Amino acid sequence: MPLPTLFIGHGSPMLLIDPAQPAAVFQKLGRDLPRPEKILVLSAHWTSKSPIVSNARRPETIHDFGGFPKELYAMEYPVPGDPDLSGRVAELLQGSGMDTEQTPRGLDHGAWIPLMLMYPEARIPVVQLSVQPDLDPCYHWKLGEFLKPLRDDGVLIVGSGTLVHNLHEIHPELPSGQPIAWAAEFSKWLKERVIGFDREALLDYRRQAPNAERAHPTDEHIVPLFTAMGAAAPVRRIDAIDMGFYYGTLLMDSYLFW
Repeated sequence: MPLPTLFIGHGSPMLLIDPAQPAAVFQKLGRDLPRPEKILVLSAHWTSKSPIVSNARRPETIHDFGGFPKELYAMEYPVPGDPDLSGRVAELLQGSGMDTEQTPRGLDHGAWIPLMLMYPEARIPVVQLSVQPDLDPCYHWKLGEFLKPLRDDGVLIVGSGTLVHNLHEIHPELPSGQPIAWAAEFSKWLKERVIGFDREALLDYRRQAPNAERAHPTDEHIVPLFTAMGAAAPVRRIDAIDMGFYYGTLLMDSYLFW
């Protein structure tokens, strides 16, 4: 049976050390999922004009964040890469007409932080694929469709982003789980369409969703969702993993698509 696809709301790097954040949810997810042979991650924190696949044999742990506690910068996730999977990803995309490159890049925090919680033994090979936020949601859905054959090969396709992501309006003083009103309104609309697998509405979210421009001033944190959904279509089951809001405008909800 093909593996499911996964969208992760990766939130803040503080996920690893802040007891108020839902690290245990990620740990449980790693225990409960069918164990993948390999993992392909599309993270909001690697963007490019056209797809680029990481082909590093030992990808470095990239600490691509600033202003956090020193202990986070000392953490490493020494997971192996998989050049064979990188080549297969490039082959699938090039065969679908996409100009695709390969490069020995490491893992950014949108990839290694949630995977460190899910698979702390760091033995499952991980490859990253960049996203193209200058291109539309439909493009990213099709990107998932092109990658779908990987699911039959034991590859877990993971989109890593944040479903409400507005760093300009964060409220650190708000208790965990409490959104500000406009963010809650967008979140409700989005969840209903994801659970309903409403492709047409989701791909037109910037026109249809309330407060879309505030929820996503730029698209890089939402487009990994569309790739995870495109790789899963048609779905048999959708599991919503409710993780809630942090700082008022960061929504960490995640989804499994079977």
